[in-house]
Amino acid sequence: MKRQKRDRLERAHSQGYKAGMAGRSKEHCPYQQIDPRSQWLGGWREAVEDRSMYKV
Repeated sequence: MKRQKRDRLERAHSQGYKAGMAGRSKEHCPYQQIDPRSQWLGGWREAVEDRSMYKV
C-alpha cells in the first residue's frame, strides 16, 4: 500500500476517534467511500469503547 493512501486512511481513523471521544454520532461521518468510511467508523467505535471504560 502506498504511504499516501495509508496516511489518508490513518487520518480518517484518527478523525473518527476524535469524533467518538467528543460524543458525536456515527451519522456525522464525512466519508462516502468505503475504505475511509470504514476507518473512520473503526476509530469512532474505539473511542466509544474507551469512553465507556473510563466512565466506570
